[in-house]
Amino acid sequence: MAIMKGEKNKTTILDWFASGIGQILISLFVPVLTFLILWQGFIFLRDANAPKLVIVLVAVVWGVGGVALLYYVSNWLVEKTTRIWVHRLQPFVFVGPAIALLAWFLAIPTIRTLYLSFMDANSRNFVGLDNYIFAFTDRIMLEAFRNNLLWMIFGTGFSVGLGLLIAVLADRSRFEKIYKAIIFMPMAISFVGAGVIWKFMYTYKGEGIGVVEIGLLNAIVIALGGKPQPWLTAAPWNNFFLIVIMVWLQTGYAMVILSSAIKAIPAELLEAARVDGANEFQVFFKIMIPAIQGTLLSVITTIVIFSLKLFDIVRVMTGGNNGTNVIANEFYIQRFTYGNAGRASAIAVVLLIAVIPVIIYNLRQFRERRAF
Repeated sequence: MAIMKGEKNKTTILDWFASGIGQILISLFVPVLTFLILWQGFIFLRDANAPKLVIVLVAVVWGVGGVALLYYVSNWLVEKTTRIWVHRLQPFVFVGPAIALLAWFLAIPTIRTLYLSFMDANSRNFVGLDNYIFAFTDRIMLEAFRNNLLWMIFGTGFSVGLGLLIAVLADRSRFEKIYKAIIFMPMAISFVGAGVIWKFMYTYKGEGIGVVEIGLLNAIVIALGGKPQPWLTAAPWNNFFLIVIMVWLQTGYAMVILSSAIKAIPAELLEAARVDGANEFQVFFKIMIPAIQGTLLSVITTIVIFSLKLFDIVRVMTGGNNGTNVIANEFYIQRFTYGNAGRASAIAVVLLIAVIPVIIYNLRQFRERRAF
């Protein structure tokens, strides 16, 4: 009796394990094993001595096929579990890899940066809030905060304002596609490339050595009877000349997005407003703006975030000299020029904190409009 009772309990435990925890463990273990095999395959391809073209082709096939296999195996194993666990685990089959990537490339680096921000330059000794005190009291950092504020207010304002104006005006022209293509064209240029182009526009080199080297802007000034000016050395006006580049790049983006929103406004609504006696300004401010408010907010938020983390233009044009420094450029200087990991990490955390309120506000507005 005791033996039969023991065997019955053993069978019950094995059945319970096979139908419950065992299936769940297998459904988790096999995808992890598949991922490790894929990873080792990529390491093998990286160290292989085969021709580069062959390695690239094999890597593409291995990567695409491997990912498809990973999803298929994971989903198949989850579907073998009980109905309750299928509903619990299946969403993670498809969302899990994205969450893992976000954790590995975003969450973990953020936590590590926060930890390093409390350490010294060599990340060995704990220094408390010294790096944050530097970030909020140093003269150069205060200058960077001021300049980022200028970029955020004037860069965003002119980019969105011009984009909206062009979207409204071009919508009434028969050459709409041509105008929009010309305005949008700078978006195809990288920020570094734009910086190089505009550096030639603003070029000015001394007058006492013979021939004066001038850019397009100074050439226009001379043609009008004026004297060439060192546009990028006179603070704080040189910041506005740099902001022009951002406006040149971002106006096309704002124009395209806002133009799509404007075209989605029912024509009957605009026509009814005009029939009721509304002039064009009233139609614009009381009909169009409220109708595209969600899209307008999205565009503003995107450009504000860009202005807060701006780096390329300043780095290429002035290197942050002559009163043009910004937060991201100061982070670069502290980390890669001075080798101070602690201060650089603190500046990165400050930049992250500056961006978070904008994102939260945007998400709340989206939630109120049930955008997702």
